[in-house]
Amino acid sequence: QVQLVESGGGLVQAGGSLRLSCAASGRTLSDWSMAWFRQAPGKEREFVSAITWRGDNTYYADSVKGRFIISRDNVKNTAYLQMNSLKLEDTAVYYCATYYIDSLYDPRSWNYWGQGTQVTVSS
Repeated sequence: QVQLVESGGGLVQAGGSLRLSCAASGRTLSDWSMAWFRQAPGKEREFVSAITWRGDNTYYADSVKGRFIISRDNVKNTAYLQMNSLKLEDTAVYYCATYYIDSLYDPRSWNYWGQGTQVTVSS
């Protein structure tokens, strides 16, 4: 069984940076895409970013394009999300996910999820 554990969340001032990590266990994920989603209170879970298994293709939501960078280390079985120039509206619980079928932008397409890590951006 695949297990994903996120870390790196916390409280940061607007304009600051955080780096999230998603460590996988139970199976090598070197041949599966990985993604980050987020969910703010009262809102639906939304796509943030995704990366293909070789890391040669990356995808971003328009709201984070140019500020966030997704990467992965297949040796460490870990994905990362570098978040720069953070805004108040980036406040949410961030989840990583792996193995999708159909649309990578749709959270319902992804099969394995971590428990989430809270990111809070303050003014």
